[in-house]
Amino acid sequence: MNIEETPLPGIGVRRELRLSSGRRVGVVTHRDGQTELILSRVDDPDACAASIPLSAEEAAGLGSLLGSAQLIAQLTAEHENISGVTTHQILIRKGSAFAGRPLGDTHMRTRTGTSIVALLRDGKVIGSPRPDEVLHVDDMVVIVGTDQGLADAAQILQSRL
Repeated sequence: MNIEETPLPGIGVRRELRLSSGRRVGVVTHRDGQTELILSRVDDPDACAASIPLSAEEAAGLGSLLGSAQLIAQLTAEHENISGVTTHQILIRKGSAFAGRPLGDTHMRTRTGTSIVALLRDGKVIGSPRPDEVLHVDDMVVIVGTDQGLADAAQILQSRL
């Protein structure tokens, strides 16, 4: 899939991709740092049907949603032929016993037999996080393991202070 980048003189840069429907979806990054999500019209892919201004936090959240879906799909595909192993995402919520603590404090591998393979934070993927990586509220923890191990991991990460 190609992402087309178009300089917008005096405005910023538009980055978009063409969907199988023929529509285009993309982002305009303004010179002043503002971001807009854009969607083309059905009848004219070069005309804008919707333009939605996004705060930096909203843009990061949207990126996280989209990035996590891609990462999970990739991990799922890689493990689909391995019987008994699946991938799961667990959100670190406010009040979690492990929010603000290093990943190693969970002793996840020892306690559950699962492996934490990534963290999704502010629209970015932290692959193979180290034990000293501090977990933040709203981090999405991506874990691989057995069904029972994943259930145990969810219970650990969602435990309250």
